[in-house]
Amino acid sequence: MLLESQHWQQKQRTLEVLSSLSYRSGELNKFLQEIAIGVSQLITIDWSVVTLARNGFDKILASSIELDNYDTTYSLHGVVTGTVVETGKSLTVDDTKTCTEYGQVPEGYRSYLGVPLRTSQGEVIGTICSFHQQPRKYNSEEVAIVELFAERAATAIDNYQLYQQQCKFNEILEAEVAKRTEELKAAQEKLVEKERLAAIGEFASGIIHEIRNPFTTMKMGLNYFNRIDKSEASQMRLSLALEEADRLERLLQEILLYAKPQKLQLQKIDINKFITQMLESLRIMPAANQRHIGFYPPSTQLHVMGDKDKLKQIIINLVRNACEAINLGETVKIQLEKNLKQEVSINICNGGEPIPPEVLPKLTQPFYSTKSSGTGLGLAIVKRIVESHNGELLIKSSAEEGTIISVKLPICS
Repeated sequence: MLLESQHWQQKQRTLEVLSSLSYRSGELNKFLQEIAIGVSQLITIDWSVVTLARNGFDKILASSIELDNYDTTYSLHGVVTGTVVETGKSLTVDDTKTCTEYGQVPEGYRSYLGVPLRTSQGEVIGTICSFHQQPRKYNSEEVAIVELFAERAATAIDNYQLYQQQCKFNEILEAEVAKRTEELKAAQEKLVEKERLAAIGEFASGIIHEIRNPFTTMKMGLNYFNRIDKSEASQMRLSLALEEADRLERLLQEILLYAKPQKLQLQKIDINKFITQMLESLRIMPAANQRHIGFYPPSTQLHVMGDKDKLKQIIINLVRNACEAINLGETVKIQLEKNLKQEVSINICNGGEPIPPEVLPKLTQPFYSTKSSGTGLGLAIVKRIVESHNGELLIKSSAEEGTIISVKLPICS
């Protein structure tokens, strides 16, 4: 009767401890510690741990007594825990001094009970290990109790790992969705911009055609009066009218250039050689008068697929702007470099006055200009040509480095 009563009390205590266990995602360590403490209390043993086994190494996840460090990993080779993981079966050692065939136990302990943590798929992922400082026997009921707790621990660890994998998968999925959304948004914006420019181009072509005929007649009249004698005051007014007519003509040409579709005649270009051949014409530009233009090519050849006339237009425009921004005797630098994105970067550098940060984003907007006589379309046209080459135009400016305009184009082999 006494044994039956003790057996019933043991079962009752086991059920009470099991029912008190509570696990929520993210609280795995606390849950496993409750299991380790529960095991030690129920089978009256000095120390119990829950471990995670991977690739021949063991890590303590929870302990019934306070430990200084839970991050240390231990080799499973030559220790009793390794036997439990390897065989996938529960193991009891009544006295480790007389029975050493299963491996060693921590110093100061004489008996051992180990139960594998097995997932629902049959994989052994760790153990519940119990140690006692004195030799002792373990009955089948005590082993069964620890096996019950091992089942709970294995399920919690397995669920937690699945939860972590799901969280990681969700993060990757969210990042991919965000990336695809941005790509779709960028593609839509490009399509809208392309359609907008096509509409502007068609409208501009019609308007400019209507303007050109009367404008040409007016300019012919102004040129006729420029050839006859007149007073100084009349000549001054006529010169001003002719200057404005020329500016209007340039504006009409640039509007057409900006609005019409960029049709490229692509060919493989050695960009070092291409810029070297342009240097002489760049140095004799009016804007480059009494200014220096230095070219700093890399030691290796760099090739791009591009339209020679369009790329020449880009270089001339950017170098002219850079020359106009510096004082006489100063230098505009043209540098070439290859970046990690497999792009060639054509950098036009000048040491002029830095451009205010609030102005930088506006420089490539149509009709925005910091020059009194500018049309505000030069950099906008450059940006369109660069983007038609699947490239990127970047502008940065500081007091330390001056202004650097970078044209980044994909490298071709």
